[in-house]
Amino acid sequence: MEIAKMNYYFTGILIILLCLLAWVGPAYPRNEYLNEYGVRCGEMEISTERRDTDYNYSDSSTNEQQGIRFTYRKYLGTDCKTSKENVAIKQQLELMKMCGRVNANPSLANNSNFNLLVSKCRGVNPARDNTRPNDSKSLWDDMKDDYKKENPELNLMGDKFIEPSKSKLKIPPKDYILPLPKPKNED
Repeated sequence: MEIAKMNYYFTGILIILLCLLAWVGPAYPRNEYLNEYGVRCGEMEISTERRDTDYNYSDSSTNEQQGIRFTYRKYLGTDCKTSKENVAIKQQLELMKMCGRVNANPSLANNSNFNLLVSKCRGVNPARDNTRPNDSKSLWDDMKDDYKKENPELNLMGDKFIEPSKSKLKIPPKDYILPLPKPKNED
């Protein structure tokens, strides 16, 4: 009857894992570009310690020691001022990139959840990137078309001039009634 025998090791490990899952919290997403990137200048730690030592000699005495410890850790790397300046610069660059969207959306100013963001973006008008062509073509498509014009004897993958897309599909009007499907002949 080896089949009916229970594996107690597996059951014990399973119970331990389930108990550990009770202490695990959920994983929340972090905003990596607005955090402090682990900038720590140093840590101060205070701890107490108590030792009980039993001597089993002829007099059977007990020795108790108590103490308090102060520990300061200084991390190697750049100095604290430079690290904090770098974090502030990264945050300011991100705000400069995003403030255009915030200022363009007036509904954010009326929402109390975004008061801090709106106050940080007030007065920030980032310059627009005007290097993109006016049509829907990308710079890569323009460069590829120029290369094809200079080298007409070469066959490239997708060997055609890329033009702005002109979809042949037309959207029917709202009151358009679609035709019914043809019935299947079941014989």
